[in-house]
Amino acid sequence: MSESNHKVSRRDFFKASGLFAAGAVGGASVLGGLRKASAAAPAVKPWDSKFSACDMCFNKCGLIARVEDGVVTKLDPNPKFLKSRSMLCARGNAGIRQVYDPDRLKYPLLRKGERGEGKWQRIPWDEALDMAAEKMLEVRKKYLPCGHLFSAGTDLHSKFVGRLAEVYGSFNVTSHESLCLVSNNRAFLDTFGEVPYADVLNSKYVLMSGANRFEALVTPDSMDLMTAMREHGCKLVTLDPRYTKTAALSDEWYPIRPGTDMALMLALAHVIITEKLYDPQWIEEKTYGIEQLAEHVKQYTPGFAAEECGIPVEAISRMARELAAAAPASMVYPGRRSSDYEDSTQIRRAFAIVNGLLGNWDKPGGLLAARQVGLKGVPYDAPWYDDNHYERIDEGKVPMMFEHEGSFLITRDAILADDPYEIRGWLVYKTNPMGTAPNRKKTIEMMNKMDFVTVVDIAMSDTAWFADLVLPSQSYLERYDPCSGLQGSSACACVIKRDPVIDPLYESRSCFDIMKGLANRMELGEYFDFTIPEYRQKQLAGLNRAEEILDRDGVYYNPSKVYGIYDGKVYKTLSKKVELYNQRYEQMGIDPLPKYTAPAKTPKNQFRLIIGRDATVTQTSTANNSLLNEFHPTNTLWLNREKAAELGINDGDLVQVSSAVGTQELKAEVSDNIRGDTVYMLSGYNTLSTMQHLSHGNGASINELLEDDYDEVTGNASMHTTFVSVTRKVA
Repeated sequence: MSESNHKVSRRDFFKASGLFAAGAVGGASVLGGLRKASAAAPAVKPWDSKFSACDMCFNKCGLIARVEDGVVTKLDPNPKFLKSRSMLCARGNAGIRQVYDPDRLKYPLLRKGERGEGKWQRIPWDEALDMAAEKMLEVRKKYLPCGHLFSAGTDLHSKFVGRLAEVYGSFNVTSHESLCLVSNNRAFLDTFGEVPYADVLNSKYVLMSGANRFEALVTPDSMDLMTAMREHGCKLVTLDPRYTKTAALSDEWYPIRPGTDMALMLALAHVIITEKLYDPQWIEEKTYGIEQLAEHVKQYTPGFAAEECGIPVEAISRMARELAAAAPASMVYPGRRSSDYEDSTQIRRAFAIVNGLLGNWDKPGGLLAARQVGLKGVPYDAPWYDDNHYERIDEGKVPMMFEHEGSFLITRDAILADDPYEIRGWLVYKTNPMGTAPNRKKTIEMMNKMDFVTVVDIAMSDTAWFADLVLPSQSYLERYDPCSGLQGSSACACVIKRDPVIDPLYESRSCFDIMKGLANRMELGEYFDFTIPEYRQKQLAGLNRAEEILDRDGVYYNPSKVYGIYDGKVYKTLSKKVELYNQRYEQMGIDPLPKYTAPAKTPKNQFRLIIGRDATVTQTSTANNSLLNEFHPTNTLWLNREKAAELGINDGDLVQVSSAVGTQELKAEVSDNIRGDTVYMLSGYNTLSTMQHLSHGNGASINELLEDDYDEVTGNASMHTTFVSVTRKVA
């Protein structure tokens, strides 16, 4: 379905939205181009300007904070920060409200009632840290070191949670990424030897399946894709059950049947191989397994994929030919979120294999290798505990889990079953499993098994709401952070740091200070015997004038090769080549080539619930931000117009949505913008915490509805396997 009732052309959209204007934001084109803005006479500023890097999502875009009389009054983009093309999105601008949120945690709180009851007592910091350390030592003594779980979100201080876990003796560390992207990383790592970065700025043809880059922002990809389309004539084809903003700006949009992406990718491989549309020299010299792949994809014809995907057969064949004609400056976009189905790693392997056939690795307009940033590691020798369990609690449940990420869902099941051992302590930093993990009831059950839960966060999240002790952390504008290396596709590879732009508010403390305080109380202080500035000095050792340049520009670039990084080098795979056929998988008993299994059919009178992202919503961390809440005061259920009529549901009606694990209520948004067998809602709403006054009791919690399946290779949460019924709520 390349055409729809949406008749506005891409050029008309640009005109209507003002995107054809060459207005500059922070010194660069609003569309992410590389043109320089004209110099202007410096103005006298009544404020101090201080560099930082945004922390409202994982992108970490460079910014300059305006500070007046010790108060942050505005956040501007850093014109020297190439990764974000000198821009700052709505979420970045709203970072100021995170600092001054009236719901912000202000001092340590000890639970006094039942979990989730909301009864708290303010206590002094020394008492809070003494108690947390005492409880951690009690857990270690009774349940051994691995009897304590540590979880951290994406943050520059998260490494210190991992350090405390290791010196405490626990292998059980989970990250938010096991709910998000690890199957995608696994698939591309196991094909190319590393996880790539998409050079969309220089691409001539981008096939985007399961990503929504003009709403789910990734820097610089979101800006570079717009520039590539507007200025370089790049063709964008989007496959998505929803008519997203990315679909609206695409040359072609196909509302693919959920769960059939692998069938389409294997059909693309079928056409490229049978019509010999690949570069034979590339395939011969740089890839492994073309013979096995050619035999494997014979069964996956365009006709087969058309029946499975609901996409015209001629369109599938044409996609393959156009991708190959534009190669190597073409790609199947790797995406980011990959938490779709129980075979997500193999679905993403199919994506990677098509890219391998296109020969686009390490080339302009294709998939790029990571560039050297130059940051040094800061090693340490953790103590060894003989009296401990020998493995993680989620060990052995899936064959290729990333141990530094873990699998939250497998860990949760193991804790509930006390198999293979008991976990009774939990420390959580800047992540909210109660609001991000499927099947919220199970997470509550898991928390109720804990002897003691400590949460470190800036707001009273639902996870904090059910904790025993809540410790207020600082915002990214109030603290010293270690340096971090960032990759920005062809835009840059760079280093950032953060210094405080204002003094910390209330009684907040940084995660590092909290971990150090806990370590000192558990006789582990030698492993935190440094300051953040001292830590950064070790990280920057050998980088010429790095500290000086970071202070001057807010970012440090270490010039490095962009393309041809692998010239004369072998790939980090068993064959030392791009593995179309994966030998390691074969050795481990995993299918070395992706085998398509049709997704479960949608039951009668039900819908498949899918997830997605919006440019102003970062799951639960922004739904209570008053500036961003103006864009999305609540969430709604996207429901196909024809199906809504069959159910007697009108736009704006209150509906009840029920799955096998939960029931929620919210208003219906009836339109033609979604397939008839699919429904969709934003995450982050209907929080249980009453200290999130904008999101509490507002809309529906998608986590209350989602079932907790996971990818069979990595343990990545499978977010698209849930079926729901929808009924109109009668007043």
